[in-house]
Amino acid sequence: MVGKGFRFVLLALASLSLLGTTRLAADEFRSPSLTALRVDWRAALDQLRSEINGHRGVAADFIFAPRRSVPRYDPRATPALVQLNAVSSQFFTGIASSSVPVLLPFDAAAYLEAQRSGAPATPTLSRYQADFNPVDMFDAGPAGYSATFSFEPGAGDGMPSRVFARPVEVQITGSALVYDIADPSGGKGELVKPLAALYPDLRKFIREGYVRYAFTRFGVAYVVSIQCLDSVAKPRRLACKEAYPVAERFLKALRMAGGQRMRSLTDIASSILDRPAARSADFTYRPSGDIIPNTGYRKQGGHPDVMAYAQIRFPLEKAPAFVRSQSYAKRDKMESTTAYPWRDNFCESRSFEVWQCGGGYGHQGEDIRAAECPAPGEGREACDPKQRAVVAVRDARVIRALKDQAATLQVNSRTEHIRFRYMHMNPQAMNADGLLNGRIVWEGEKIGVVSNYLDHPAGTSMHLHFDVQVFTRDGWIWVSPYVTLVSAYERLIRGRGREIGPEIAGAPQPVAHALPEDVIKPDLREGSGAEEN
Repeated sequence: MVGKGFRFVLLALASLSLLGTTRLAADEFRSPSLTALRVDWRAALDQLRSEINGHRGVAADFIFAPRRSVPRYDPRATPALVQLNAVSSQFFTGIASSSVPVLLPFDAAAYLEAQRSGAPATPTLSRYQADFNPVDMFDAGPAGYSATFSFEPGAGDGMPSRVFARPVEVQITGSALVYDIADPSGGKGELVKPLAALYPDLRKFIREGYVRYAFTRFGVAYVVSIQCLDSVAKPRRLACKEAYPVAERFLKALRMAGGQRMRSLTDIASSILDRPAARSADFTYRPSGDIIPNTGYRKQGGHPDVMAYAQIRFPLEKAPAFVRSQSYAKRDKMESTTAYPWRDNFCESRSFEVWQCGGGYGHQGEDIRAAECPAPGEGREACDPKQRAVVAVRDARVIRALKDQAATLQVNSRTEHIRFRYMHMNPQAMNADGLLNGRIVWEGEKIGVVSNYLDHPAGTSMHLHFDVQVFTRDGWIWVSPYVTLVSAYERLIRGRGREIGPEIAGAPQPVAHALPEDVIKPDLREGSGAEEN
């Protein structure tokens, strides 16, 4: 097996090699590589057996003997898991779809035993969840699962006495797919001595605005995280030190809750992307990492990244559209925010932590703006600048609570475990459209309009913030979406763009094309019923 340090060196060299290749062949984009982890279901069943045997009233009901006449990935081969999923699926819809053992703060055996004795169900569910509320979000699929729980102020013995403005939100993801990224901060952290007996390899660290607890069990990568401030507490924000006891309570309560053995996933190698053969007459873009000078954290530059992290549908319904800075537009000598060439704005200076950006801080995504409406008499009457449709980039599950300003789409498949976040659409409009936790959206489906919401209407300019997170052994981390958007836009307009270096950028390029008419689908399903990012 390749050592962790040696593997990082290989990834770093590969990244440097790719950057060098990009300079020689600017048209070359690559897909990411992923490692498929092998799940030890025998160990998972052993843990389940141990947990079940602690409740004699139901232990005899679970069948652990394998059925030899069926394939190992057939559910009938693990009847105890089928029985467990039947109990847990009442509260965690689709739990049997997880390809990895699902660890949750839910004691299924204790719950089942109590039901046998006539105890009420849902009103006292938190009793079997270490005082955590019923799950806010749960998604299971071929790559693994994610879940979000909340913890009410004042709940649970031994918890911090401070009353927070809102419940503490705890997230957990278990995945059999991890993205291979040359990340110098990856794999670090401190041991958690009070939990060493339960989780010998548990690492605690603060990263990109979250305190994270990462561990491996059954061969699977799991990460528990809580958003917090790595500083003193604020009236509406949790300090990371205050989050520690809540996270550790969550970890102590984790039990086998479900999942099902499936065919093993396979490693995915990086490859050169196919792009349109025909050249666009007008679409041009500046290189990845070429942000406006002196706009990075402490005037540092951007981060060149040649990866298209997913093959997506472009997030705006129609072309033309423009990836350009919304915060530093006046510093750009090309001035216009609605003209070519595109310019990367990932890593512009912000107070958000981003591992790829210089100094560890920057803009977590890209700002996208729709074209201006035509001049009077040139079709302006049919153009409403407040109705530029935003669409789902993939078939995905929505992650969004009622008050969230952001909507996240999660893809959980045999080849991807990735998230796409949209910001600046009005929360009330998203609520009215039912864009909430658990909803399934389809690629190309309208999910909103380009807006200017930031804490309140008209809080920012009219644009869409779009970012990408991938799952690693450190949990969900932000990566540059610039090349992902370039390649998506090329597919939208059916034309290959041209990279323009700083020395030949010249004046803004004219806009001549629009979305090909045969690409517009009239039957697209529409949704029914902080600081600038």
